[in-house]
Amino acid sequence: MSSLVFHWFLPTNGDSRHVVGGSHGTPVTRSAGDRPPTVAYLAQIARAAEDLGFAGALTPTGAWCEDAWLTTAMVSRHTERLKFLVAFRPGFVSPTLAAQMASTFQRHSGGRLLLNVVTGGESHEQRAYGDFLDKDARYHRTGEFLGIVRELWEGRTVTARGRHLHVEEARLTRVPDPLPEVYFGGSSPIAGEIAAQHADVYLTWGEPPAAVAEKIAWIRGLAARQGREIRFGIRLHVITRDTAEQAWAEADRLLDGFDADTVAAVQAGLARSESEGQRRMRALHGGSRDRLEIHPNLWAGIGLVRGGAGTALVGSHTEVAARIEEYAALGIEEFVLSGHPHLEEAYWFGEGVLPRLEERGVWRRP
Repeated sequence: MSSLVFHWFLPTNGDSRHVVGGSHGTPVTRSAGDRPPTVAYLAQIARAAEDLGFAGALTPTGAWCEDAWLTTAMVSRHTERLKFLVAFRPGFVSPTLAAQMASTFQRHSGGRLLLNVVTGGESHEQRAYGDFLDKDARYHRTGEFLGIVRELWEGRTVTARGRHLHVEEARLTRVPDPLPEVYFGGSSPIAGEIAAQHADVYLTWGEPPAAVAEKIAWIRGLAARQGREIRFGIRLHVITRDTAEQAWAEADRLLDGFDADTVAAVQAGLARSESEGQRRMRALHGGSRDRLEIHPNLWAGIGLVRGGAGTALVGSHTEVAARIEEYAALGIEEFVLSGHPHLEEAYWFGEGVLPRLEERGVWRRP
């Protein structure tokens, strides 16, 4: 087995010892102000992730957080090796400009850009940015966008007229080297089709292993029909401690910080989501605080107050390492992780779990 790859997360919506809500059209919670997302603080997290052995760091996109391109460009100057998985929405920028931005980022960062393409599952949020396409049309546009970008990265002069995008004699003066890998997620049928055509890495949120295995088989089959192979990654939070009792006590502490009004407001907001992945996340907890351990060491509590990824691996370092190996056995090669607060949790995972995975021969320090 090749080495598993671990990425951390830059909380550009703010950080706290409590869960900071937000994403999928819901506002950030008050705890976002505990540790504002300054470049200095985010650089501290990035340097810790780099020192601990994480390969990269995901930075989110949306009205609820700072801009990912600008923030990572600034934070990259404070790191040497760490890559930046920049989330962006293809409907908000032209494909030629995005291809140029990626090329510039690669040159100035020493080839440390990865791209997380987010089509957007919330029409009301998209409209705030001037995008009035419906969900399926947004995915079709994403396919056209990535087709143009990849041709530009190959050094071609591109003229394309699609249903949504039109460029004439587009060309880059300098192409990115290396080419940024494209990460892509989505659980709807149209999302699967676009991922099969264009993604290098398909990302799923942290569902139980049986559901993840189904997703992998689905995307792998679609990609095979395109003559392509895709790698797979998973997005999870982590709460890992020296003992299981300590880890679950921390989960309980976080849960105690979720007041009923906040949970109700967040769930009402998420109910508007057009995202199939978000629907699946909500189904894992049903808005209830009961029975949140939905698989051994897989806790759905985060999703009560946060959109997007809503599950966490909770347990001792040995237990969390075992769950990671369980997902790896299904075909998951990359893990995009986070924790609250992100600085301290990076150390808990990096000093507690990664050495155990290294001992078992499934992870090598970059």
